[in-house]
Amino acid sequence: MTDPADLGHALDPDESLEEGERVADEPSRMSFLDHLDELRRRIMYALYAVIGACVVTFYFWDQMFVYLATYFQQHGGNLIYTRPMGAFLFNMKVGALAGLLLASPFVFAQLWLFIAPGLYAREKRVVIPFVGLSSILFGGGAFFAHQVAFPAMWKFFASYAGLGGLQFFPTIDDTFAFYVKTIIGLGLIFQMPLLVYFLARFGIVSAGFMLRHYKYAVLIIVVLAAVITPSGDMVTLGVFAAPMLVLYGVSIGVAWIVGGRRRRDRDREDE
Repeated sequence: MTDPADLGHALDPDESLEEGERVADEPSRMSFLDHLDELRRRIMYALYAVIGACVVTFYFWDQMFVYLATYFQQHGGNLIYTRPMGAFLFNMKVGALAGLLLASPFVFAQLWLFIAPGLYAREKRVVIPFVGLSSILFGGGAFFAHQVAFPAMWKFFASYAGLGGLQFFPTIDDTFAFYVKTIIGLGLIFQMPLLVYFLARFGIVSAGFMLRHYKYAVLIIVVLAAVITPSGDMVTLGVFAAPMLVLYGVSIGVAWIVGGRRRRDRDREDE
């Protein structure tokens, strides 16, 4: 026979609601194999998105081919290809890069969906803007690379043409590889404010902490820029390090704003 006390406990709406909230706020439990399977699924979905975007971008291959070939030569040198399939492969690579940029919001969405099961419900609500902000910041980094970084570096390399009778005839393969590294590298670097936002939101870093360790951050940024730059020259290092330093300053502002909100939230809870 059911104990009336147990029945009353089961029918208590407030307690049931609290238990439901606790359950909803717990992160999902997945085994190691489940995580691997989830990772495989997200990678496959991201690849499908990139392939689908490439179907669209390959339709405009001729316009993109002419635009980029002209763009590269405007900043110095005369492009050549030394392999029979060089120009054809350049065409395929251009379409693939454009497809990746077009599908980047969906790729970031798959990253978020992979991370989401391990977060608490309140954290999932905080990370919802992840996809949109990541896409905007990545696009901003790619735009900066295309408009500022690559032209500055390429003009520097081409400035040696004429010295000692040298002529600058870069191959289309080397040029495009350098361009892709610049685009992807700066696109990822521009994610710094978003990364700091989440770290500050979860109390891992603060604006004061970032200010106190600014000297070390500058050293780390220079070393990191030296590692990820497409080449080892000082101009390329400066082109990559300069926006990282600016973004670090912006990130301090982001951490300060988030920290203020966290303090206000704690004050309201204490009242």
